[in-house]
Amino acid sequence: MNDHKTLINTEDQIKYIENNDGPTLGYSETSGVTIIQKDGYFFKDLNKDGKIDKYEDWRLTPEERAKDLASKMTIEQIAGLMLYSRHQAVPAGSKGWFAGTYGGKPYEESGVKPWDLTDEQIEFLSKDNLRHILVTTIENPETAARWNNNIQAFAEGTGLGIPANNSSDPRHGSDSSTEFNAGAGGKISMWPEPLGLAATFSPEIAEKFGEIASKEYRALGITTALSPQIDIATDPRWFRFNGTFGEDSQLSADMARAYVVGFQDSSGDKEIAEGWGYDSVNAMVKHWPGGGSGESGRDAHYGYGKYAVYPGGNFAEHLIPFTEGAFNLPGKTKMASAVMPYYTISVDQDPVNGENIGNSYNSYLINKLLRNRYGYDGVVCTDWIITADEPENIDTFVGGKPWGVEELSVSERHYKLIMAGVDQFGGNNEAGPILEAYQMGVAEHGEAFMRQRFEESAVRLLKNIFRLGLFENPYLKVEKTVQEVGKPEYMQEGYDVQLKSIVMLKNKNQILPLSKGKAVYIPKRFTPAGKDWFGNPTSEKYEYPVSVEVAKKYFKVTDNPDEADFGLVFISTPKSGTGYSHEDVKEGGNGYVPISLQYKSYTANFAREKSLAGDARPGDVLNRSYKGKTVVPSNTTDLDMVLDTVEIMKGKPVVVSILLSNPTVVEEFEGNVDVILANFGVQDQAIFEILTGGAEPSGLLPMQMPANMKTVEEQLEDVAHDMECHVDTEGNEYDFAFGLNWSGKIQDERTEKYQKNK
Repeated sequence: MNDHKTLINTEDQIKYIENNDGPTLGYSETSGVTIIQKDGYFFKDLNKDGKIDKYEDWRLTPEERAKDLASKMTIEQIAGLMLYSRHQAVPAGSKGWFAGTYGGKPYEESGVKPWDLTDEQIEFLSKDNLRHILVTTIENPETAARWNNNIQAFAEGTGLGIPANNSSDPRHGSDSSTEFNAGAGGKISMWPEPLGLAATFSPEIAEKFGEIASKEYRALGITTALSPQIDIATDPRWFRFNGTFGEDSQLSADMARAYVVGFQDSSGDKEIAEGWGYDSVNAMVKHWPGGGSGESGRDAHYGYGKYAVYPGGNFAEHLIPFTEGAFNLPGKTKMASAVMPYYTISVDQDPVNGENIGNSYNSYLINKLLRNRYGYDGVVCTDWIITADEPENIDTFVGGKPWGVEELSVSERHYKLIMAGVDQFGGNNEAGPILEAYQMGVAEHGEAFMRQRFEESAVRLLKNIFRLGLFENPYLKVEKTVQEVGKPEYMQEGYDVQLKSIVMLKNKNQILPLSKGKAVYIPKRFTPAGKDWFGNPTSEKYEYPVSVEVAKKYFKVTDNPDEADFGLVFISTPKSGTGYSHEDVKEGGNGYVPISLQYKSYTANFAREKSLAGDARPGDVLNRSYKGKTVVPSNTTDLDMVLDTVEIMKGKPVVVSILLSNPTVVEEFEGNVDVILANFGVQDQAIFEILTGGAEPSGLLPMQMPANMKTVEEQLEDVAHDMECHVDTEGNEYDFAFGLNWSGKIQDERTEKYQKNK
């Protein structure tokens, strides 16, 4: 007989039963699930039929359990498994993209607790059988744990008792202002953006990040990471550049491999089987087959950026971070458990069917290339809402993105995706169109064929839930969550990596490190009114660009330049928009404008006369050229601030700290300043530590810094390392893998391995 302890979490009505030589079972008293004892062990009766089915037997492999469960599921239940929810905030907002209601009322009026389920969540769990949920902002770790327990109890009591697989976009960034950091709420360790991880040129650091992040994710109830983003960013203008590991395919492959191992591997008593276990988080790598070559740097979130182009014939290199990195792991988990194709149409890269359609829809890219040639048998999940109709405005961020299949109905799009080899539909809450797609398949191929096709996807999806032990215990103990997330040692690890990610580009006359206590002049920064990525208006600001309280711990801060020993200016990459302008349309243009990486007004005299791709449909634009057009970055005042500071400091040193989200043209100010420090999203304290010698800079550029916009226009979107780089007054070239330390140009095993020979 198995002696066991039954532990009760009274707050959330969770019971725990411990098996000797087996997993602890967790179940909710509200779910109706009971425990069956057999062979001296305990099992959950998830489907409430009074016996132990194969899928309920934790002694069997995930593959055996997944196949058994898939065979028992109705088509409606499998359709629900193929859904991946739209963004869910906890608690839900009362308006906007993440809005939700509680008993028909907004959160503020409902009187509910922040961890209660929304009306929408209850509906998609019960009516649509949805089990994959994308979580964005979370009030705090306690709320996350209790919400997870509520979601899991509801799921456990519904149908076959399949647990929820909660997921997150990256949420460990230090700079919460960036677009793809929507989830960076709550106490959690802070790290540089992925581009900053790349700047360390250390796969060991990427793996350590994955290990820590996965522990924090599991403590929050998050079991799938919608990361890493391993596109090689071969066009410097792409606004998702800072979410990548840069432009180099080998560095990206090495970082991707390490990152995924860190997230997926469990060891010791945390391992269940085959490297998977209680510390494991599924990694969904993105974006197959690479989205970093959008024409002229435009992005496929928008209709005007739907085309990825390959003027250098370099498609194959974009696959390297996947095939040699994320799909080729040294550990037991072998490959990333899920992959997300990008929105883009990879122009003329389908030699079999000749289809120029969104990557997820393309049977050659998914079935032939990904599945057959590279043997990938994990989950393929579309990017968000690609099956919805395109929005009226070509520059809408949150609308449907059915690029290349706009003429198909919503159900036909689902059917095409399923037949192309896709398992899951990102951002889709409703099962109806999947069921209609199933009937289309039955009409064309017969019931047996379509049933088998659906079960194939179900098995892939279920394996990723079984491997993590969620069927045995998906519940969290609130006090453990609060202790684990943002642990002091995790915070320290993240901060140490922030320091290692900072790149010193210039240090004229060895001005750095500076002595603490010197007087510093920090100009206030003007930010004009504008819009965020979602189209929401943002107000104008005139404020210090850095925490003055932090600055005062290192220097005497003065508003009088005459009293200062040096000037310290904080700027960021030029922001000129994403390549489209309604004003240009109003003036009779095609709407397409340049994306500039310089601060001054820029006129695109070296752009193409004719775009490589375009849409011949009436009402769209075939030739997307913007040659001769002019843009002015919204933060051109950053340049003014630098040059004004140089003037008023009257020959005293000027230090520039630049937050890089893209390669940037620095020739407009570099010759005037003494020091340039580049970072990729760090805490203010990290910058001051470097300035005062608390840490020596060791970061390297994970991309080239262009000499001018001419080289940006003339480089090929799909080719890395093909720009003329900036050379500064000290004779240093700001090329890939360049960086300085106190002794000068860094030459070490990293530069030996990754630097390009010219």
